[in-house]
Amino acid sequence: MNQRIESNITKLYIIKIAKWFMLTMPILMLFYKDMGFTDKESFQLKAFYSIAIVIFEIPSGYLADVLGRKKTLIFGSILGTIGFLVYATTSGYYYFLLAEIILGIGQSFVSGADSAMLYDSLKSCNREKEYIKYEGRNFTVGNYAEALAGILGGSLAALHMRLPFIFQTGIAFMAVPASIMLIEPIIASTRKKPGFKDILNVVWYATVQNAKLRYNLIFSSILGTATLTMAWIYQLYLHDIGFSEYLIGSTHTVLNLIVGTTTLFAYKIEARLKPKMTIWLTSVIITGSYIISGFIDSAWILIVLGIFYFSRGIATPVLKDYINRITSSDIRATVLSIRSLLIRGLFALIAPSIGFLSDEYSRSFSLKIIGIIFTVLVGSCIFLFLRSLQRKTTN
Repeated sequence: MNQRIESNITKLYIIKIAKWFMLTMPILMLFYKDMGFTDKESFQLKAFYSIAIVIFEIPSGYLADVLGRKKTLIFGSILGTIGFLVYATTSGYYYFLLAEIILGIGQSFVSGADSAMLYDSLKSCNREKEYIKYEGRNFTVGNYAEALAGILGGSLAALHMRLPFIFQTGIAFMAVPASIMLIEPIIASTRKKPGFKDILNVVWYATVQNAKLRYNLIFSSILGTATLTMAWIYQLYLHDIGFSEYLIGSTHTVLNLIVGTTTLFAYKIEARLKPKMTIWLTSVIITGSYIISGFIDSAWILIVLGIFYFSRGIATPVLKDYINRITSSDIRATVLSIRSLLIRGLFALIAPSIGFLSDEYSRSFSLKIIGIIFTVLVGSCIFLFLRSLQRKTTN
């Protein structure tokens, strides 16, 4: 049975590739511009994507805990395919809005469930201590896939802006058979009466009762929002300074190779630096990169982006591991979904402001303001978060 469970790791790699081999990622904002959308409209579309995730994130994570991770991963994979099919075959703001909502719902059913499936698959084999290593590898697979997709997506867009979406539909479909072949690990559950009240109980426990988990979720979500936001801003910034679609795609490739390689060694870096220094360095680099970028108006921005993505490669698997260590298996997917909800909810609030500031003032001004906002948010909770890491907790 253990060998069959371990085979989940390979299938999760395929799901990660289907999810992260994003031909559309490095050119999406350029595609919107090609369609005549303003920055405000473009960021509104991404905000609605995040709102869809916010609405369905916790219910989907709860369903993953109660009905099984496999079923929710299958459903999310199907919706992901449909969303890109809408993009590939239609035009107009409202059709794209529909696609973003479908993709957002699909993402919510995959997010959290994939990490929970990985952790519980390892735990069923008594290898849960290796989670940070495998989550790092899983993240690396995703980022290498996104890296390759960057240069291919840019090349396809140079031929025709619609081509990346056509090919993306087929890539997204890869996750469907992979999720169907997953083996559901047997997990111990203390739940007696599944239902909406049970969801509220888990949310209350994670965000109110368990202070250690609360501070982990808040801090991880703020840094997660900061890395997500940069992924959409920098392609517009590079376009402003004269980068072509191909060069933007190539930059996307290099940045994801950086973050993908870094995640392979994230657990070693964290062990060498220790948690406190790891958190301080990644926090300062991620928030400070926004402010520094606001003062740069040339290709020197590439150095800042490289350092930013290096820090992202450390922070993402490490912060997820901190959460997994203090979360029981029967609520793990729900808790990870709360993290994703917080990230998307915060992004949904910030994204329209970015578009407004860019349209009304300048890209550099919006970077400085967003950088200050993230610095304040991180500074407001980092000490409580670091203190919570020092408390002894059992899983």
